[in-house]
Amino acid sequence: MAVATFGAGCFWGVEQFIREIDGVTAVRCGYMGGHLDNPTYAQVKAGDTGHAEVVQLEFDPVVVSFEQLLQVFWQYHNPTTVHQQGEDVGSQYRSVVFYHNDNQKIVAEQTKHQISQTGYWAGNTIVTEIVPATTFWDAEEYHQNYFGKHELPSCHLPFF
Repeated sequence: MAVATFGAGCFWGVEQFIREIDGVTAVRCGYMGGHLDNPTYAQVKAGDTGHAEVVQLEFDPVVVSFEQLLQVFWQYHNPTTVHQQGEDVGSQYRSVVFYHNDNQKIVAEQTKHQISQTGYWAGNTIVTEIVPATTFWDAEEYHQNYFGKHELPSCHLPFF
């Protein structure tokens, strides 16, 4: 199994669309990229911890590649808005790929360049950060599989 970590706004919706991908074996909502150990949702939501709301997933690279996961990531959020996804505003909702190895970094940079040149986001400035993974902090249990527990539709809709 391999690990990937993405931030694309509110983690509830990201978790839901990632969970539906064949080859993804586990998904957890959490926080990454900040300066506070073991942050709470309230602290991250306040916007002063530096953390992003993220999903960390395990996937079987024989079934789904990291590049295929990124294609879904680019499709289900707006990578052109700085610190904002829809009505969620703040650095905790930033678009970010936290890479776990050099290959993930290369693939993330390549796909970022590709989407800025072709397709739906062509000609737009892609502001997505591509940075090394740091400590992943699990979000509180009530955030895990939130839409599944509450039978709500996703707040992340595909752009293309």
